[in-house]
Amino acid sequence: MRNPENRILFLILASSLLFFTATSKSTIEPCSSNDTCNSLLGYTLYTDLKVSEVASLFQVDPISVLLANAIDISYPDVENHILPSKLFLKIPLTCSCVDGIRKSLSTRYKTRPSDTLGSIADSVYGGLVSAEQIQEASSVSDPSVLDVGTSLVVPLPCACFNGTDNSLPAVYLSYVVRGVDTLAGVARRYSTTVTDLMNVNAMGAPDVSSGDILAVPLSACASNFPKYASDFGLIVPNGSYALAAGHCVQCSCALGSRSLYCEPASLAVSCSSMQCRGSNLMLGNITVQQSSAGCNVTSCDYNGFDNGTILTMLSRSLQPRCPGPQQFAPLLAPPDTLPKDIMYAPAPSPDFDGPGSVASSPRSSIIPPGGGSFPGNPANGPAGSISMATASSVSHFFVIFLISISSFSFVFSS
Repeated sequence: MRNPENRILFLILASSLLFFTATSKSTIEPCSSNDTCNSLLGYTLYTDLKVSEVASLFQVDPISVLLANAIDISYPDVENHILPSKLFLKIPLTCSCVDGIRKSLSTRYKTRPSDTLGSIADSVYGGLVSAEQIQEASSVSDPSVLDVGTSLVVPLPCACFNGTDNSLPAVYLSYVVRGVDTLAGVARRYSTTVTDLMNVNAMGAPDVSSGDILAVPLSACASNFPKYASDFGLIVPNGSYALAAGHCVQCSCALGSRSLYCEPASLAVSCSSMQCRGSNLMLGNITVQQSSAGCNVTSCDYNGFDNGTILTMLSRSLQPRCPGPQQFAPLLAPPDTLPKDIMYAPAPSPDFDGPGSVASSPRSSIIPPGGGSFPGNPANGPAGSISMATASSVSHFFVIFLISISSFSFVFSS
């Protein structure tokens, strides 16, 4: 061969691609700032676990786990409720920018007897991470030797994409593809389209393989709090709840809604005043008065949390008709068993995308608003963002790359 340096270069590139296919499991979103966003992990329990144990695996608030899945937190001792194995949950996670890409490094795991990096990645964390990713993030020199009690960094996938999808508010779920899944089935389950999923995940074809991780945009309700509020930018996905103001305020986003509704939380905590200034209305209250010109609506809305103070805002509007009852995301009873339609269905419809049976909707003595202005002015979503393909797509590229190397080497050697 006339240029042996070229052969060495190709071998280095090939080795790099081989390493990438072994470690890359999900879409990679480049980033260049220190901002964070709210994201979700799609997690399947590997064994029966208490709510608090699930939260401990990811170092998140157990109440936030319950509310992300619209599970009623008013049940006695709900944090110690045992959830059944194979149950699918959405885990709320803060997505950061680390070394130029979106991921979370906040999760740590202490090894137990008989643990391996493979069992931790595939079983405990349900395939959300690879053994190689844990090894690299934790600087493990010899993965065959894991001392009991070793603290491992578990790098988890996440995406922000400016908190929008097609210029509308969205929260991104990292979803591990199962053997029975199709891209069309995943799209139906999460009320999106195959085209949207392909665009978000930079896919060249609508093909998925078991173990791939998709970034799935979930429609959401976005807040419009001032920038100085500690919960500025709060976004709640459809069908979920979120706590704010130090567990004092509970915000809901009903299915199909774009309007965030917040009211006092049911937890017994010490909270600052929730009364709107210049009014006798409390947070979440609304009054309506029919007139010949329409319906005069006055509401006391949540406007963020700042230095221990719950910010409220009195809103007045004239609407053509008086609003009806507020549509809440239905609350679910903490599940004791796993419904078969959740366990075996190939990407079920949104009606079955949650644990347990439906409990009664949250009751309120107020008449909440039925309308509301569009939340904020979000920037463009993932369109135009650069992301890496999934491991299966890269593997395909790797085969083509090797063929190209062989052809190129033959030309130079002849």
